Amino acid sequence: MSRDRIASLIRQTLFGLYFAAFFLYLFVPLIIMGTAAFNASRFPTIFPWTGTTLQWFGALFQSQPMWQALATSFIVAVGVIVISLPVGTAAALVLTSLNARARGVLYAVMVSPLLTPGVVIGISTLLLWRQFGVGGGVFLIVVAQSSFIAAYVMLIVSARLQRFDRTQEEAALGLGASRALIMRRVLLPYLKPALLAGGLLAFLQSFENYNTTLFVRGLDTPLTVYLASQVRIGLTPAVNALGLLLILATVIGALTHEIVRRRRA
Repeated sequence: MSRDRIASLIRQTLFGLYFAAFFLYLFVPLIIMGTAAFNASRFPTIFPWTGTTLQWFGALFQSQPMWQALATSFIVAVGVIVISLPVGTAAALVLTSLNARARGVLYAVMVSPLLTPGVVIGISTLLLWRQFGVGGGVFLIVVAQSSFIAAYVMLIVSARLQRFDRTQEEAALGLGASRALIMRRVLLPYLKPALLAGGLLAFLQSFENYNTTLFVRGLDTPLTVYLASQVRIGLTPAVNALGLLLILATVIGALTHEIVRRRRA
């Protein structure tokens, strides 16, 4: 066997091992978490296996505080999308319309919230809005999270705008279209993939946020804060059951989107 053939085999083996380790690293924790939802043990673990049961799904559906926390997280995430999408899109449009020097300065300002610790954002937001008599709650959670999640949307939309052909706007203006019509008929359809990706990212970033949310939640309790509080008194596999249902919902949503996309294609 030639040296090139041996080297090629070694590279293929190493790549195979790398990808196997990569997917194991990603999916083994999820598999363990989902499997623990069927263990009769009152602790969220798979060792020792004390028996197979569905009781934790029943406990999950009977846990009113957990469902209320989940609903709060969904409400907050939707609110963050409503604010972050237009703010991030507008920031991207402004950023791509400036000259190089001004763009660099403005870009640094816009991405600075991403470099700021969540604790600082939460405390500063709470202190600011208390001056206007606004305490913690869903509204303040949405505002605090949107202050940095909008930057993610801005980055995604900016990347899409860099490939946009500006002559399309000039052609539309030459045909008598207004700026509003160009935005509605030319720019927004082109930005649709970026807007969908930005909205999904905003939802996920909001849903899993803890540091910022903790300081501005007031009397409202999103899911991340609720789970963190339950750690102190002891979690049950009902949490694993909830995680398994969320994973299944995500997989079903992704498959549905892919099927619809392929049918349209």
